[in-house]
Amino acid sequence: MEYVIGLDLGTGTIKGIAVDSNGEILAKHSEVYKLYTEGNGYSEQNPEDWYEASLKVLKKIVLDLNGYNLKAISISGQMHSLVLLDKEYNVIRRSILWNDTRNTKECNYVMERMGERIIDITGNKCLEGFTLPKILWVKENEPSNWEKTLKFCMPKDYLVLKYTGNICTDVSDAAATLMFDLEKKEWSDEILNYLGIDKEKCPKVYNSIESVGELNEEIKRKLNIKGNVKIFPAGADNPCSALGSGIINENKALLSIGTSGVYLQYEDSYKNYNGKLHMFNNVIPNSYYSMGVTLSAGDSLSWFRNTFAPDKSFDEVLEGIEDVVPGSNGLLFAPYIVGERTPYTDSKVRGTFIGIDKVHEFKDFARAVVEGITFSLKDCFNIYNNCYEKEIISVGGGAKSKAWLQIQADIFNKKIISLKNEEGPSLGAAIVAAVSLNWFDSFEDAVKLIVKEEESFYPNKELVEIYEEVYNRYRKIYKCIKNI
Repeated sequence: MEYVIGLDLGTGTIKGIAVDSNGEILAKHSEVYKLYTEGNGYSEQNPEDWYEASLKVLKKIVLDLNGYNLKAISISGQMHSLVLLDKEYNVIRRSILWNDTRNTKECNYVMERMGERIIDITGNKCLEGFTLPKILWVKENEPSNWEKTLKFCMPKDYLVLKYTGNICTDVSDAAATLMFDLEKKEWSDEILNYLGIDKEKCPKVYNSIESVGELNEEIKRKLNIKGNVKIFPAGADNPCSALGSGIINENKALLSIGTSGVYLQYEDSYKNYNGKLHMFNNVIPNSYYSMGVTLSAGDSLSWFRNTFAPDKSFDEVLEGIEDVVPGSNGLLFAPYIVGERTPYTDSKVRGTFIGIDKVHEFKDFARAVVEGITFSLKDCFNIYNNCYEKEIISVGGGAKSKAWLQIQADIFNKKIISLKNEEGPSLGAAIVAAVSLNWFDSFEDAVKLIVKEEESFYPNKELVEIYEEVYNRYRKIYKCIKNI
């Protein structure tokens, strides 16, 4: 039996799953690695830790599937994070991660000088998360490190390098750097020249479905693998997660509630949302995706639990919220506990409970947190003009509670669908390999077989009307508190 492995190189964990040519998940494994936060706003990791952890994941899966034939490894990874490589392909410094916020000065510099032009080219504003301001920070603060840099790349590209010797990236990760022309699908000479970045330091760009080499003999010996194993640079984690959730056309959208929250739509052509939403090239060839981001989605619920009910599980925290009336008896929560991305791009605003009354109980506060997170994601949804015929696939923490799934249906006034297997980016990466190996004629055929829906939740008309009124009150919170 032949199989492929999809890897997802996340911020704290690398996950791997094995999928066979019938679309069945055969095995899975994960490993963790260290995060370094040694300065204010700093967030870094050692790329070699990613590599060592990836070998442990591969070894465990290959051992579990002794006798099966591994045909390909396809890799997804955290977006934006910066890896610098010298002329011997050695790592120069630890990777500066997507959630590192030391580069606000560089973001302001770019927007003041390029402003609307950089949005036109890349589809995005310059924000701290992107790769470009990280490079500018290194140029300014560590010039000797930038001078030594032969190439930069993103996290999953470092694994590709270690596996194949090829320094490269794919269109979806390139698009997430803020140096890539989305329509031309090439590095932007205009941006690079204006900001003094040598184009030779940029990695070669492939489509996600193109093999970029084969697993080297040294690693095959370590893992006891026979035969050729193709390597695919599947893509950034968000588009791979969308693919692994069945978002392959404009009929469905993705609602993902992890630490942050994402509302994501497939786009068949480039659209300029003037920086109000993120816009990137997709892992599916000749397509795009757009998304809005809530910075503290599941993170808000984690904060609430850790602060007020540290001995409770998440299930216990949410127990009884279905008995609370929509709108939480007049209690509102704004989840801006680390600032907010969409639609405000405001790193200084902070969260709040509003409307606290002595009748409120713990379950009212818990429901208010859930509703506030969902309202924040509806802020992303409402920027679009073309989302009203869509169904929404819900994944992550928000899909673990049936009560929360029903709240999503009522707030969005949409059919909400949960999935049987939530493997996210690793499954999306595996699908890229399976389609590339011609196991399936199309992404549609692969998704139809591999991505399985679990349950559907439909909006309650009466509750939809109530939530429209509550949401309108929620929308007033930001402008009232932003100057406090």
